[in-house]
Amino acid sequence: MSDQAIAPVWPLETERLVLRPFGEGDLDALYAIHSDAENVRYLYNGPRDGEEVRALLGRKIDGAAVSGEGDWLSAAVVLRQTGELIGDCSLQWVSREHRQGEVGFIFNRACHGRGYATEGARAVLGIAFDDLRLHRVVGRLEPRNTASARVLERLGMRCEAHLIENEFVKGEWQSELIYALLESEWRTRLCGSRMART
Repeated sequence: MSDQAIAPVWPLETERLVLRPFGEGDLDALYAIHSDAENVRYLYNGPRDGEEVRALLGRKIDGAAVSGEGDWLSAAVVLRQTGELIGDCSLQWVSREHRQGEVGFIFNRACHGRGYATEGARAVLGIAFDDLRLHRVVGRLEPRNTASARVLERLGMRCEAHLIENEFVKGEWQSELIYALLESEWRTRLCGSRMART
């Protein structure tokens, strides 16, 4: 792959959602997501204040495309019916040589439990395997974050590692689960779901 920027053909539409690049008008909705202490409980950062969310939004606006290793692709997740921004899905291009990536997501707590994270993250995996042509994508989380673990499992990702108290985060030793999915497994699941609908 060249150093040319790679971006999906925005917007991406799923059954209930639209994934699009972030814009300046997303500040309030992004603040609602990232300032919620319970929502960020298992992230490295704590709740963000207004200035921190403004800086975060700038990075997310810049994340409409990726150019190389370490870059994060950011997608604002909005409801198709209302246009309300309810989530923030991301994909990091971890390694060019090994074609590795990492998926991440965070949604407004008022929208939890409705399958939106699974639906949005599934679209981001499509970007990973179709646009970036990655071989393997991982998802990492703190084991107490059982809701995110269920999302990764619904996406067909398997738990490959459980690291015990491997990081000191927010004043305590925390553990980490690492989930992964290969492109070949993604294609097999995609083919199976298409066949199931016919």
